[in-house]
Amino acid sequence: MAGFKGLSLAVALALTAAPAAMVWAAATPAAAQTAAEQAEATRFTAFIDGEFEQELKLEPQRATALGRKQDNDKWNDTSDAGQLKLLDWRRGSVARMKAQFQREKLPPEARASYDMWAMELDRAEASYKFRRYQPPFYSFLYSIHSELPNFLINTQAVTDAADMRGYNARLKTLGGQLDLGIAASRQSTALGINAPKFEIERVISGSKTMITGQPFDAAGPDSPLWADAKAKVAKLKAAGKVTDAEADALLADAKAGVLGIKPAYERVIAWANGELPKAPSGRTGAVSLPNGLEWYATALKLNTTTDLTPDQVHALGLKEVDRIQKEQDALAQKAGFKDRQAFYDDRAKKFPPTPWTDAIRADYLRQYNETIARNRTLLPKVFTNLPVYKAEVVREPAFSEVAGGAAHASGPNADGTRPGRVYIHMLGVTDDPANITDLMCHEGIPGHVMQGDIQVRQKGVPKFRSAYRYVAYGEGWALYTEALCKEMGAYQDVASDFFRLDAELFRAARLVTDTGIHAKGWTEDQAVDYMIKTGRRPPNQARSEVRRYITLPGQATGYKIGMLKIMELRHKAEAALGPKFDLKAYDDLVVGEGSLPLAVLERQVDEWIARQKG
Repeated sequence: MAGFKGLSLAVALALTAAPAAMVWAAATPAAAQTAAEQAEATRFTAFIDGEFEQELKLEPQRATALGRKQDNDKWNDTSDAGQLKLLDWRRGSVARMKAQFQREKLPPEARASYDMWAMELDRAEASYKFRRYQPPFYSFLYSIHSELPNFLINTQAVTDAADMRGYNARLKTLGGQLDLGIAASRQSTALGINAPKFEIERVISGSKTMITGQPFDAAGPDSPLWADAKAKVAKLKAAGKVTDAEADALLADAKAGVLGIKPAYERVIAWANGELPKAPSGRTGAVSLPNGLEWYATALKLNTTTDLTPDQVHALGLKEVDRIQKEQDALAQKAGFKDRQAFYDDRAKKFPPTPWTDAIRADYLRQYNETIARNRTLLPKVFTNLPVYKAEVVREPAFSEVAGGAAHASGPNADGTRPGRVYIHMLGVTDDPANITDLMCHEGIPGHVMQGDIQVRQKGVPKFRSAYRYVAYGEGWALYTEALCKEMGAYQDVASDFFRLDAELFRAARLVTDTGIHAKGWTEDQAVDYMIKTGRRPPNQARSEVRRYITLPGQATGYKIGMLKIMELRHKAEAALGPKFDLKAYDDLVVGEGSLPLAVLERQVDEWIARQKG
C-alpha cells in the first residue's frame, strides 16, 4: 500500500453513487452460469456486434480509428441531419435490444454490455440536445480546423495504394467538413453561444498554418498535410507497395487535395475574423450562457458518469487539495525541508524554467522514451495482463502545438500497426525534469497507452467494448496508475515522488477550477490565478489549462473522480478479501474490462470480490 499512503478513504466513499436509474444485479460466479444463460449471452453478443457494425457504417472515422479499412474515404456526417440520423439509429437499436432480450436472463458480463448499450442512448440524447453548446470550432483540444488534419496524419493508417486513395479522398472533402463547422457555429452564435476570443484567435492562427508553405508557396517548408502525404507515399514506395509511376500519381492526387483545402480554410478565417468583435473574454464559463447551468450539469454527468452536482465536485476538490498539500509537507519535511514551498523553491533554483531549444527537446524526448521502456520492465510487479504493442513519445504537431499545452496520448490500433503514442508540447519553457516519470506513468505505461493496448485486444465481449471511451474511467485509470507506479518502484528519488503528488494536486485543483468557471462565475484570470497558486502550474501552462476547461466543460473533472472510484473499489476489495486480496488480479480486472462507466465498473468489481470469496 505504499503508493496510497494518506489517501482519504472517507472522501472516496462519499464520492460516487450509481445513477438512480441504474440497478445492478448481485454477483454471480462465472462457473454458476447455466447453459441457457451462456446460450443467451452468445445470441446477445452476436446481436450487439451486428448493431455495432451498423454504427460503424454511420461513423466511418470510428472505423478508421479501430484499424478498419471500410469507408476510409469518408468523414462522419456532422450535419444536423447526420447527427439526427445517428441518434434515430441508436434509438431503434436499443428498442430492438429490449424487444429481443430480457436483461435478467443474461449472465453478469452480458448484463454489463446490455446496460452500457442502453446508457449510450441516454448519453446520445443529452449530447444531441446540447449540441449547440459544443460546435466544431469551440474546443481548445478538438477544434476541427486542427483535429481533422490530425486525424489524417496520426490516425489514418496507409499501408497500400488503396489506403492512400482513401486518404486523398478525405483530403478532397475536408473543405466540406470545415463548411459544416462554420454553419454549425453560426447556429450556436444565433442562440447567444459564442466561442471565447482566445479560441477564435487560435482558429485563425491554426488555419493559417494549414495553408502556409509548400505547395501553397513556392519556397519554405512543406505545409503539414503536404509533408504527411509525401511521407506516406515515400513509405509505400520504400516498402515496394507501389511503383514509381503509381507513387507519382498518388502524390499528384494528394497535391490537388491539399491545394483544394485553401479556399475552405480561407472561409474559416473569414468567419472567425467576423466573430472576433463579439467573442467574449474574461467571464466565459457555462454560467454566462443561456441555460448554461443546465448544460454544465449535463456535461459533468457525461464526463464523470455520475450524478455529482457542481457544488459536490467543488467541495470534493477543496478537500482533496488540502489532503494532498499535507502529504507534500510531510514528504518535504522527511527530505529535510521546512515544508512543501521550501521544496518547490529548492527545485526552482536547481531547474529553472528554460526556453525550449532543439537540443533540449531531443534530450527530453530521449528521457520520456527511456522512462516508458523502464516502466515496461516494472509491470510484472503489479500486473499479469501486459501490453504487447509499441509505445513512443513524440512532439505535438506544429499546427496544434501551444506553449504549456497538455500532453496527451492515443492508444494503438487493433493490430498494432499504429503504435501507442504520447504527444508532448515543446513550446514556451521546460518543466522540472522530475515530472517526467509521473507524466509517462499517466500518459504512457501503465496509463493511457497501456490501457488502450489492452482494450483494443479484448476478447469474449461485444466488439463495441473495445471502441468506447469514458473520460472518468480512462483518466481515472491513468491517475490511479501514477500512484501505482510508486508500488512498482518507478519513482527513483524523492523529487519524482514529490512531483507525483504535485500532479495529483493539479488534478484536485481542476475540480475546483472547472466548477468555479462554469458554475460559480469565475473569470479566466481568477481561474488562472488559482491554477498558478494552488495548482502549482507555471503561468503559460495555467493559462492553457484554464482555456481548455472553458471550452470543454466538465472534462477535466473526470480524472480525480475516476481515480477516487478506482481507489474506493480497491479498498473495498482489500477489506472484503483480507489475505486473499491479490493486487495483480485486481489491476488486471480493472484494466482488462476496457473503458466502463463507473457504476458498471463497480458492479464488475463486486462480482469479482464475490468470486474470490468462493
